[in-house]
Amino acid sequence: MQVEIEKLVYGGDGLARADGRVILAPFVIPGEKVEVKPSRVQGSVDHSRVVEWIEKSPFRETPACPVFGVCGGCHYQHIPYEKQLEYKRAILMETIGRVGGIKWDGPVETVAGEPWGYRNRTQIRARKHNRRVEIGFFEAGSHRLVETPSCPINSPMLNRAHEALIAMSGERRFPGFLNTVELFTNESDIQLNVLDTGQPLSKSFFAWCREAIPGVAEADAIDYPSGGDSFRVGSRSFFQVNRFLTDALSQLAIGDAAGGTALDLYAGVGLFTLPLARRFETVQGVDSSWAATRALQFNAERAGVLVRVINLGVEKFLADYSGSVDFAVADPPRAGLGKKVTAELLRIRPAVLSLVSCDPATLARDLQVLTAGGYAIEKITLIDLFPQTFHLETVVRLRRA
Repeated sequence: MQVEIEKLVYGGDGLARADGRVILAPFVIPGEKVEVKPSRVQGSVDHSRVVEWIEKSPFRETPACPVFGVCGGCHYQHIPYEKQLEYKRAILMETIGRVGGIKWDGPVETVAGEPWGYRNRTQIRARKHNRRVEIGFFEAGSHRLVETPSCPINSPMLNRAHEALIAMSGERRFPGFLNTVELFTNESDIQLNVLDTGQPLSKSFFAWCREAIPGVAEADAIDYPSGGDSFRVGSRSFFQVNRFLTDALSQLAIGDAAGGTALDLYAGVGLFTLPLARRFETVQGVDSSWAATRALQFNAERAGVLVRVINLGVEKFLADYSGSVDFAVADPPRAGLGKKVTAELLRIRPAVLSLVSCDPATLARDLQVLTAGGYAIEKITLIDLFPQTFHLETVVRLRRA
């Protein structure tokens, strides 16, 4: 079946229509004419693969990675970066309008950084196959391993560690039952976490890693600099993945906010909490993760700022909260705020609310509730934390009407 790609949609695919059906296909560009073959049918949607390009886009370029299109990490390497940003803005606004019913006539500022070598965290897979261990990443939508010597979106330190793991895998003492290693780096030190292994690993293996992989730390936490602060990040704590834009994200989320009382909801290790503590008389950082709140307490004390750190689910914290709030920032997981948290925010009614989201659909759902409850959108900013992929981050500033 021949179709013409209308637009890109969230998830990495391009959309076309034929015979009353929606056709979704990866690695295409709007305006291209392609021959597709359905690989999976879901209701009125055909998830397809391209078997032939009839007419290619003049914007199409050669991907930087030799395993692009097979490895599941990237989706847009065939698109020039400026066009990626253009398509992401369109996807964001289409989703907010379609899912949330929100009409936004104002500008959408876009903040971008270096589109390559930006990741500070990666998961490297290992599989024993035909008496040798293969090192690489998973194929898209599967657990099949794609061997590769490096990754162009990973930082230089991560790629050096990747190369070291390949060298280690060639030795007989490398554990063939090791499946997944996660690496997190500040470009000086590396935190190494084993996420999946068929058997417990010996202490000698970790000692070997510290010898063979440059920068591997003995402790399970490293210090990450951002915005003039240093953040202790433990092995079970979340931290933003783009090493070039953590400071920009913090500045966007906080803006010019200052005053009496501020809440940092889903605070993590304190990327927003610490700068808020220098602007507000009272700041509370809330997170359900014990590891994150313990790190947040340490980071606040080291920075010399006063923060009330609360290890509690945000929903539970807000349900018990009373009092006025001048400013609240929320950076929830991909599932978004949800009904109960948005209901509590509408009850508490912070004067200004900054919402950070990594999923435009759940963002649209939450914005629909908040705007219906009396908040007005002041500003929408797309910050591209994930170049070469379909993922996008959005910061929305709302003010109580």
